[in-house]
Amino acid sequence: MKVKLSLTAAWLIIIPAICMTSCSSNNAGIPYPDPAPDSIPRVFLPGIVSKDGLDFNASFSADGKTFYFSRSCNRKYVIYETVYKDNKWQPETVSSLFDSSYSNTDPFVAPDNALYFISNRPKDKSDTTGDYDIYRMAKQGNAYSAPEYLAGVNSDSTEYYVSVARSGNIYFASYHDGNLDLFMSKKTATGYEEPANLGGLINSVFDEHDPMIAPDESFLVFTSTRSDGFGEADLYITHKTNSQWGNPTNLGVGINTKTYEYCPYLTPDGKYFFYSSENEVKWVSSNVLK
Repeated sequence: MKVKLSLTAAWLIIIPAICMTSCSSNNAGIPYPDPAPDSIPRVFLPGIVSKDGLDFNASFSADGKTFYFSRSCNRKYVIYETVYKDNKWQPETVSSLFDSSYSNTDPFVAPDNALYFISNRPKDKSDTTGDYDIYRMAKQGNAYSAPEYLAGVNSDSTEYYVSVARSGNIYFASYHDGNLDLFMSKKTATGYEEPANLGGLINSVFDEHDPMIAPDESFLVFTSTRSDGFGEADLYITHKTNSQWGNPTNLGVGINTKTYEYCPYLTPDGKYFFYSSENEVKWVSSNVLK
């Protein structure tokens, strides 16, 4: 998510209240609420994930039984979770995995089960900047390690929204070059390479942020405020051919609206596409990306 202190934009897509206790499972073990959406987006778990305020972002745990999302609370971002128990998704609670004395948001569970997020927590005792940086918590048995500041990825400016490919390559947004652009940092045996700007076909004079990389890095979905959109900001998709990214395509009026669409997310089984819109979390069949 592009963090805005004005709290004017944050959304996700959700499902009707009828499906809170009736769920269907899949071969990835995620107990999706019924009825599942097709090509028409639904709001996801209204009354639990989307309420009266600003709720956004989406990520399932590795076992599919915990759903993480973000909420604006008293001008601070807090990561919540809802757990599937007793055949239904339980009321949301503040996730105990994150130090809520700081502002934390944009959780993402990577293919290796590590949990990434951004936070304005100081990287060390001398850090007084208050900007948002990317942190990682490795999965250790049934628990997570302490947050690790990604020194090879973060810059002196704010970093936004994390998406990690199966290779370990990390995609994110940053003001690193002065404009809000998309970057990729390649995972190596010793850490991460210097972040690379994704280039002129993807990045523009407008804001680009909130990347969602396909597990095999074959396509990328992101938010942009470019002038050919339908609203304040739209979701776009670009495909990679012969190691080169193609021209981004607007995902269209079925997804984008007159407001702000952001926080794209693909479920671990590849069946559903989540995103945020008009203070809600929405989901739809991943066929809309084909």
